[in-house]
Amino acid sequence: MRILLFLLAIFPGFTAHASVYERTLENGLKIVVKEDHRAPVLVQQIWYKAGSMDEPSGVTGVAHVLEHMMFKGTKAVPAGEFSRRIAAAGGRENAFTSYDYTAYFQQLHQSKLALAMRLESDRMQNLQLSGAEFSKEVKVVMEERRWRTDDDAQSLLQEQLLANIYQQHPYRHPVIGWMNDLEALSVNDARAWYRRWYVPNNATLVIAGDVDAKSVFALAEKYYGRIPARTLPLRRDFSEPAQMGIRRLMVKAPAELPQIIMAYHTPVIRAPRQDWKPYALEILAGVLDGHASARLNKHLVREQQVASGVGAGYDSIARGPGLFTLEATPSAGKTVADVEAALRAEITALIETGVNEEELRRVKAQVTASEVYKRDSLFYQAMQIGQLESIGLGHQAIPQMLAGLQAVTADQVRAVAAEFLRDDNLTVAVLDPQPLSGKPKSVPAGGAHVR
Repeated sequence: MRILLFLLAIFPGFTAHASVYERTLENGLKIVVKEDHRAPVLVQQIWYKAGSMDEPSGVTGVAHVLEHMMFKGTKAVPAGEFSRRIAAAGGRENAFTSYDYTAYFQQLHQSKLALAMRLESDRMQNLQLSGAEFSKEVKVVMEERRWRTDDDAQSLLQEQLLANIYQQHPYRHPVIGWMNDLEALSVNDARAWYRRWYVPNNATLVIAGDVDAKSVFALAEKYYGRIPARTLPLRRDFSEPAQMGIRRLMVKAPAELPQIIMAYHTPVIRAPRQDWKPYALEILAGVLDGHASARLNKHLVREQQVASGVGAGYDSIARGPGLFTLEATPSAGKTVADVEAALRAEITALIETGVNEEELRRVKAQVTASEVYKRDSLFYQAMQIGQLESIGLGHQAIPQMLAGLQAVTADQVRAVAAEFLRDDNLTVAVLDPQPLSGKPKSVPAGGAHVR
């Protein structure tokens, strides 16, 4: 995700703190309010700092299964009633689980905040976890895994890439879980996860929209303030040892076309004021990809016609380590070896000749426009705050990251390419396409919540 670029440059009066207020209740629940009065709507998001990276060995997938179970009701709000009440109020709701966190949200008219808080605070403390409902829902998740991963060649390739590039860090396990772990999960695993992590002192409440911060804090105290805090377990500080040489893997799966992914270990933002390498990596990704004139598309697709599709990706925001990825699909008559050679040539050329100032300005202008458009979204504003709070940077880091990205130089882009895009730091994953069965993919029943 390319984030938070150059709003200060185009809006000199802009500050990330404008109309943003925060308070922490006595039970440890942090509340961040972003006032935005352009329309009479609001977003409530509750973020738990508990994702798949926190799962013990043998119970992968439990964070995601518990996310499903959060819609199965409490004594006051029976199964299905949560969604029905939000819909009856003209709103929508959903949830998602990631490696780093789990979040639940509602989008409603600004007059319905009390309803959203009453429902969300209820299931924070009163969720009913029955064995019968768990048995049904874990089967839904297993079918979701079959549909989204086991029967999808690109997803399988990504899953196997992560399982190989990470030797120790729990990012090596899929968010949805390994199938044998899902088959062995019990309702007691879900209960333990819920008791361990779904507590106010492990959560951030984000409210964005046409609201008054003081009123929001008062409502939050009323609905969330009585939920007791609990002692959180010690979190292990996982690290990934330095890679000692290139790794290669091949995945055989039914698919129409081959694919290659080249993934390199990279840092992520830890100290927003001092760090510069993650910002330079963001710009590097934009130089290689992100717009029609970017290097990979221009050279490999249009000029050399060695690839029919190509891209670069990097995310500077995460609790764990980062990756910089290059991926491509060979053109007709070309092989993954041809594409890998072309990608390597692009890396070599960038390291040898660097990035010119015109190219740098073009990338910055493109990402600036993208960020402006995204900030038109109330939901995105809340997401931005919730993500930064959940990974430990805090929303106050926004202007610091803006400044860091503005300060990136062409020499820094070249430097991070030379430091990180090297073989000892590389894992190459190749999809070897096998004949397609001809059977259409089945959509799992009941898997309504986004991930």
